[in-house]
Amino acid sequence: MSSAWKVFIGLLLGAVLGLLLGALAPDLAVQTAALVRPVGTLWLNALQMTIVPLVVSLLILGVAQASDAAASGRIARRTMVWILGLATGAAVFTALLAPLVLSLFPHSPELMEALHAASGGVQAPQGSFAASIAALIPTNAIAAAAQGAIVPLVVFTLFFAFALTRIEESKRAPVLALAQGVADAMIVIVHWVLKAGPIGVFALILPVTVQAGGSVLGALGIYVLMQVITYTCITVLLYVIAPMGNGEPLRRFASAILPAQVVAASTQSSLASLPAMLDVCANRLGYPPQVGALVLPMAVSLFRITSPAQYLGVVTFIAWAYGIDLGIATIATCVLLSVVISLGSVGLPGQASFMGTNVPVVQAAGLPVEPLGLLLAVDLIPDVFSTVGNVTADVTVASKVARAEAEHGTSPPS
Repeated sequence: MSSAWKVFIGLLLGAVLGLLLGALAPDLAVQTAALVRPVGTLWLNALQMTIVPLVVSLLILGVAQASDAAASGRIARRTMVWILGLATGAAVFTALLAPLVLSLFPHSPELMEALHAASGGVQAPQGSFAASIAALIPTNAIAAAAQGAIVPLVVFTLFFAFALTRIEESKRAPVLALAQGVADAMIVIVHWVLKAGPIGVFALILPVTVQAGGSVLGALGIYVLMQVITYTCITVLLYVIAPMGNGEPLRRFASAILPAQVVAASTQSSLASLPAMLDVCANRLGYPPQVGALVLPMAVSLFRITSPAQYLGVVTFIAWAYGIDLGIATIATCVLLSVVISLGSVGLPGQASFMGTNVPVVQAAGLPVEPLGLLLAVDLIPDVFSTVGNVTADVTVASKVARAEAEHGTSPPS
């Protein structure tokens, strides 16, 4: 049984026990909730302690990898432009769509009260737009890291990472090796903590279920539905973007990419889908060999179009569950942060990716991270649609680059 299914079972057991205790023995339910709540908090704290070093190291590696790729030639530069454009578009689209989907469902006062109790109460992010802009640049990067101020820490890290690309290779290599070592070590720690995921999720959901009843399960169902709708809409939009301006029939593109999408849905891995994508581009769509050979591995290494969508969806859902209205400045910050973090997070495996990338975006929005453990447990369902969207986006990038190369003088797609 995979770790994702174990965590999901832990969620179900905690929810069922919380519902039964709440209905049959309310006093015992309160005592049990008070007993297990610290266990869930401890598990979340163990995950959060890896976030700062993990985010810093992944951003440094992501910028270095993107810079090296963009410097390798015209095809790579065009690929990076499309990757950044589509990732940003997906984030903005989700920031607009997710609130619309959630607005169709009523708030649960019991759930809001239970979540506030679990997180010790939370207020809507405060501060003017000017103050938010001024806070982007940290006066002390070490202090920002110590205080968990993710946004200014990310800004400093990006300056540092881009500065690294301007120094000699002999001086840059040791820093990148250190960043890779830190990232690898943090991922090992995350895997250790995730082994206790079933217990941690059990301890998180039981107290909330005792207080909120079945509304917490309904809310998780709404989250899953929202993410599935978002990923599906993004995939559908890619069907429009890919053939646009290429003179390529939509039906041809859709039928050609289907085998790669089937592999993506069955494996839930873009890397495992790479051979199928290469076959689609070379044999089914007739793109120039050099395009598929360079663009697709690069896209698999740097690009997951649904990652920024996931981060914005998580932030929007948590804000909705707590009854918090996020300001335009906060949403814009989350959009930019989501795109940046997505570039450095592609190499992260499964559940480590979910926690390691969503926590900093949620913290940047000024929201509590307690619900993330519950969302982690149900993420295995939207992940199928997410991988299909990622594979479709990879082939879409190849399609746009192939057309650009054709216009530049390379033989056009057949």
